[in-house]
Parts: sequence; structure tokens; C-alpha cells
Amino acid sequence: MFKDTGLVLAICAFALYIIGGLATFSGVGIVFLVGKNDLFGWGQGTGIGYLFICVGLCLSIFGVLFMRVFRNRGPR
Repeated sequence: MFKDTGLVLAICAFALYIIGGLATFSGVGIVFLVGKNDLFGWGQGTGIGYLFICVGLCLSIFGVLFMRVFRNRGPR
């Protein structure tokens, strides 16, 4: 379908990496700034912050792994 799908996949991997980093640092900010207070009716700030930290780290790891895989895919 696409002639150069490697570039599209690399951009998606880089976007995963960036979103993961933003989620991680926003989770740290939520934990320190909100603390045990309620966050928009979703629950305590510490729980939501730790969730953001864990999901953000996972997304960053997946983004880095996908970038490594797509970088090593040479032209066939």
C-alpha cells in the first residue's frame, strides 16, 4: 500500500517515545503537586500519578525498542 512504510513506522515509534516521556513526567508532577487530594473525580493524585508513571515508562520502552527494530530493517 505505502511505498515507504518504514518511515511511517519510525514516526509512530518516535511518537510513542515522546508520548511516554510526557506521561512519565506529568505523572511525577501529579504525584508531587496533587498528592492525596482528589483529581477531577478520578481518584487520589498519587494513584493516578503512579499509573501515568508506569504507563509512560512502558510506552517509552516500547518506542525505543520499535525504533531499534525499524532502524535495523534495511532495504530489501
